[in-house]
Amino acid sequence: MKIKDLSESERPREKMLQSGAAALSNGELIAILLRTGTSKMNAVQTAQTLLSLAGGKLSGLFALDMKSICSVPGIKTDKALTLISAMELGRRFLSEQPVARGKPIVSPRMVFDEMLPRLKAIRHEECWILLLNNAHCRIGRERIGVGDMRSTPVDMKNLLRIILDKKASAVIMVHNHPGSDPHPSSADIKLTDRLHQALETFGITLLDHVIITDSAFYSFADEKVYSA
Repeated sequence: MKIKDLSESERPREKMLQSGAAALSNGELIAILLRTGTSKMNAVQTAQTLLSLAGGKLSGLFALDMKSICSVPGIKTDKALTLISAMELGRRFLSEQPVARGKPIVSPRMVFDEMLPRLKAIRHEECWILLLNNAHCRIGRERIGVGDMRSTPVDMKNLLRIILDKKASAVIMVHNHPGSDPHPSSADIKLTDRLHQALETFGITLLDHVIITDSAFYSFADEKVYSA
């Protein structure tokens, strides 16, 4: 059945105009982004197929890559890009919220809350740094590496340049593990030691390296893996 054959109360766009976005299901909201379906499925049915591929959850949808999204009949590159753009805007909105710039970061839990919206549900590793002033308030946040499911390459020279350019007094490194285990690998430990030693040369403190998953975190400082 085509969208135009549905009653007005069942058409996503008309429903949103009348009742607001909150009245729509996830599938209906996605259907508005898709705009059209196929000769066999309307946009709502196409959206529901995509959600089924994602396990019925938005977190699963956020984890899908371009190839997976385009595997759904009726979704090609242009529609996939629209979906990915909308999801990225959602990530950026959420990542603006948790920690105010004037509030000191005093625990790995605060780091977890700060970074989870940015890193939740992605299926590759990303490495970030939080740049802090003398009072340990955040003055900046930078992504310094994007990797695969098991590792993230980090250019130490570029990392140090960013830290020095921002005139940070202290730094917290953060990266995610796509699985459920936040414990560090030997490569994670070596990278942390290298950064710790490099920053000491400039009188800058590495306060912590926090590894996060969707539901847990590991703090190098709390576990005393190195002396901050």
